[in-house]
Amino acid sequence: MNHWQYYIVARMFEAFGRGEQAIENYQEALRAKPDFHRCSNRIAYILSGLERYAEAEPYFIAALRADPANAVAHFNLGYTYDKRGQYENAVGEFREATRLNRALDRAWYGLGLACAHLGRHDDAAAALHEAATLQPMNPHAWYQLGMAYHTLHNPEKVTEVVMHLFRFDPKMTRQLIRDAERSDLMHLVKDLAV
Repeated sequence: MNHWQYYIVARMFEAFGRGEQAIENYQEALRAKPDFHRCSNRIAYILSGLERYAEAEPYFIAALRADPANAVAHFNLGYTYDKRGQYENAVGEFREATRLNRALDRAWYGLGLACAHLGRHDDAAAALHEAATLQPMNPHAWYQLGMAYHTLHNPEKVTEVVMHLFRFDPKMTRQLIRDAERSDLMHLVKDLAV
């Protein structure tokens, strides 16, 4: 079979949730045509989905060598670094993803979380603000933004986040109020079932 045939077979295996067989066929396609980098990206994506991040990393790197302007691939590589606790590397990849595509909200979110892990809470708040602005109904982004402001000892900003979050997710609002130690705002969610 040629590389396209292996690729098509791999896509079918992938569509049916048979990741290992898909990976085998993508690897065969790469053996047949080593510069067929779309296979590298697919292998990395499958391995990440299987939480085999260390194995995914070289495939994402290979895909990025072929397409360095691929913001999503930079995000995916950043995600694998983040999952492996390599937060400096994750920050670099998430930053590159946001540079290439400022609207990539998940890259801003990942950048915020990675910066928070490194203790860079000002950078975390800035990135999480971008994520929350891009996805105004994403309760996780707003929660994390509120916690970043809490860590920065900025109660006014925590209140702003709580008031925004309360409009569409009272349960996450209650969690933020508790975790940010803002009992003064508990009246907003006092009638919420536990």
